[in-house]
Amino acid sequence: MGTTVFERQRPAASVVQHSLADTRHAVFWRDDLPDSLLPDRPSLMGTHRADLVVVGGGYAGLWTALLATERDPAAKVVIVEAQRVGWAASGRNGGFCEASLTHGHENGMARWPDEMPLLDRLGRENLDAIEASEARYGMDFQFERTGQFAPAVEPHQVEWLKEWAAEGEEGVVYLDQAEAQASVHSPTYLAAVWEKHACGMLHPARMAAELARVCEERGVEIFERSHVTGLDTTGPGVVVATADGRVEASRAALATNVFPSLIKRNRLMTVPVYDYVLMTEPLTDAQVASIGWQDRQGIGDMANQFHYYRITKDNRILFGGYDAIYHYGRKVDPAYEERPETWARLASHFFTTFPQLEGLRFTHQWAGAIDTSTQFTAFFGTARERRVAYAAGFTGLGVGSTRFAGDVMLDLLDGVSNERTGLEMVQKRPLPFPPEPAASIGINATRWSLDRADHNKGKRNLLLKTLDAVGLGFDS
Repeated sequence: MGTTVFERQRPAASVVQHSLADTRHAVFWRDDLPDSLLPDRPSLMGTHRADLVVVGGGYAGLWTALLATERDPAAKVVIVEAQRVGWAASGRNGGFCEASLTHGHENGMARWPDEMPLLDRLGRENLDAIEASEARYGMDFQFERTGQFAPAVEPHQVEWLKEWAAEGEEGVVYLDQAEAQASVHSPTYLAAVWEKHACGMLHPARMAAELARVCEERGVEIFERSHVTGLDTTGPGVVVATADGRVEASRAALATNVFPSLIKRNRLMTVPVYDYVLMTEPLTDAQVASIGWQDRQGIGDMANQFHYYRITKDNRILFGGYDAIYHYGRKVDPAYEERPETWARLASHFFTTFPQLEGLRFTHQWAGAIDTSTQFTAFFGTARERRVAYAAGFTGLGVGSTRFAGDVMLDLLDGVSNERTGLEMVQKRPLPFPPEPAASIGINATRWSLDRADHNKGKRNLLLKTLDAVGLGFDS
């Protein structure tokens, strides 16, 4: 079994220790919000009536509410959020806003090859709409249409990049080693693909906060700190209940992402996976010059256990990924967010990638759960005689596709037949994950196999090949 570049070219332990010496456990994006974008909203008290009640105040819920006001400006829309708007995955992700609705072209081709031209077009249109929304609604979430840069950091990955570039996708450019390192000055890069148009960078917490602000300006009521305990459809509509209040509505959209679904049949459709992130202090002008990166692309390497990283408006570097941790029983627990060994590993990998930044410190470290589905991307549906719609399973690519999900949920509630609702992705449910203990055994065996493949020239073992064949996946 071989080694990876991150094992062959480790920085000194003292470099890692120095970089993490004063790091705070906090989400940089939330710390970076002005007070004006963090209003203290009331909790749900008493009985309220609405045309549409949305459960969840992350991207999926906020986009659904906003798009509902576009379809019917007179509609009464209410959002009920268990904690604060954008506090979970929507406020702490890497800020990669991708056009892909299928977790990448390869995953889409493996599952819905006949529909990929349509899915690609819908994804591009959705990304264009997100970019245009800043001007349309007077928002500022620091959107930059930079594209995404995929470097090979092991020799076997170079061929993967050449095959990708040979498919002839618009805006996909292959860079050899010299060209890749000229673009971003990392000695680990052996080649790269730059996907120029299909991804933008943004400020995650600002987008959630701005969406909430615009929703309220359009008449949407948002209740925070209101954990929904029940979904009742015994009457003619839908009743969403909390400890202190209820919303009586004609219809409901469930946008609870990684948290247990209010629809029992969806409880096995996703599993929570913990993702970990570091954020550096702002780089000096000399440090920025030392790494190049003038085009400010988002970067994600080609390993199964991959890293994602990007540069912020104030020239910090976010560096995350690699470890993806599942805990027995599908548990979501704040205690799982504290994992010093993962942050030390990420810091080591950071200085392998950019040794010229030795001495740089990390100001923030954080973690949180994302949901993954067996098809690596969102699934959709309705329940309770089409009075309830849901979307979940975004698998780390929800920044862009949650807006698409909002449109799909509204289409399903309206009973609309169109190119979105006709998609096989929308019409068919993916395979569920098994219950425990099979889920934990299977997921951890898969993670071990993915790591083994990264150490064995990308070669997939029998378990991975079998999972590929039956369409049952777990994303690293």
